[in-house]
Amino acid sequence: MQDISRAKSAELYEKSKTYFPGGVNSPVRAFKSVYGTPLFIQKGDGPYIWDADGNQFIDFCASWGPLILGHNNAKIREKVTEVMQNGMSFGAPTALENELAELIIKNNRFVEKIRFTSSGTEAVMSAIRLARGYTGRNKIIKFEGCYHGHSDSLLVKAGSGLVTFGETSSAGVPKAFADETIVIGLNDKQAVTEAFAQFKDDVAAVIIEGIPANNGLLLQDKEYVEFLSETCTANGALLIFDEVITGFRVGFEGAAAYYGITPDIVTYGKIIGGGLPVGMYGASNQIMAHISPDGGVYQAGTLSGNPVAMAAGIAALSILSQPNFYEELNAKAQAFVNDLKAYIADKGYELKIFTVGSIFWFAFTNKDIKTAEDIDPASMEKFKIMHRELLNRGIYFGPSGYEVGFVSAAHTSVELDKAKQAIFEALDIVFAK
Repeated sequence: MQDISRAKSAELYEKSKTYFPGGVNSPVRAFKSVYGTPLFIQKGDGPYIWDADGNQFIDFCASWGPLILGHNNAKIREKVTEVMQNGMSFGAPTALENELAELIIKNNRFVEKIRFTSSGTEAVMSAIRLARGYTGRNKIIKFEGCYHGHSDSLLVKAGSGLVTFGETSSAGVPKAFADETIVIGLNDKQAVTEAFAQFKDDVAAVIIEGIPANNGLLLQDKEYVEFLSETCTANGALLIFDEVITGFRVGFEGAAAYYGITPDIVTYGKIIGGGLPVGMYGASNQIMAHISPDGGVYQAGTLSGNPVAMAAGIAALSILSQPNFYEELNAKAQAFVNDLKAYIADKGYELKIFTVGSIFWFAFTNKDIKTAEDIDPASMEKFKIMHRELLNRGIYFGPSGYEVGFVSAAHTSVELDKAKQAIFEALDIVFAK
């Protein structure tokens, strides 16, 4: 099949490289892990996006997850347009903040008070500071394969031992910052136990993605997550769930409800604002009392609680909180994945699909994958071929085999049937090589 035309996107990309490092404002957009130049998106509507060349795609990237209602949702658009008539930023409280906060807290057992931010990265950065301020301790335990945004203390990868101080994974991050972060492998109780034995009185928190979904979909057993919670409690540390992807995606209460585990602090991302720039962190009244102006942990933001973003959030979460929303969405996604699995099994292809809620991930392996180390980097060559074949058939996934896919409420049986056929054809090509 002939490749789709990317002439206008390629022209825009050449121009963008004169303005931005690598021609993009976020690295994965550069298409370095797949074939061709980046697609420059012109518009989106429902389950579809269109690029600058006029190519139409069924979208399973969903702006990296938050567009659970699809693109350009009418109710979100109407609410945002209504609120914008009164202004777009005040740097002062509005009633919209109260309205969205009430909607969240009344439908989420795991937070008593919240603080809005402008991004998931900012929410996680603030949660880390809160954990340190609350406990009076310095060190954070994180897990290899979990991504928590691009703040300095979390841009850290594992060292060479079972339990090590982290090593910076980005230039510009001082070693002293990395030395406050302990990085260990997922699904390794011994490493957790040893980390607390070594640094017992100085571990402020353990942070984990509620369900790790930034480096593949690394589903963890409930018993392991319970172990983390119990270990934190026994050692006076806090458990932080980073639910920037899973919050309001696997269910209104996210991975906390999925596991039935109450984390000490939870962070959420832009799904709150229907895709607009929003983040949030929340905890008990006792822990949140340490945030300024009530307490000594400082965190601020002119655009925190921005009225336009709050309006989008009210519209989006009002839909998400309706009865049976998640049951219907997750059932639709599971049926889609089950059909893909049946085809893969019938063909005997070396491919597994991991799934939770409306999130799914292709792994070119027959092994169970629970850690970053379980992923074979060489398998990404197969995804690279698959990605190109899917683009040529009008299906859009994020441009990396480590990224997950998302089914939205806007996907109907028409789009999902077309996508299934395209995936079947793409896989036949991948495994014919």
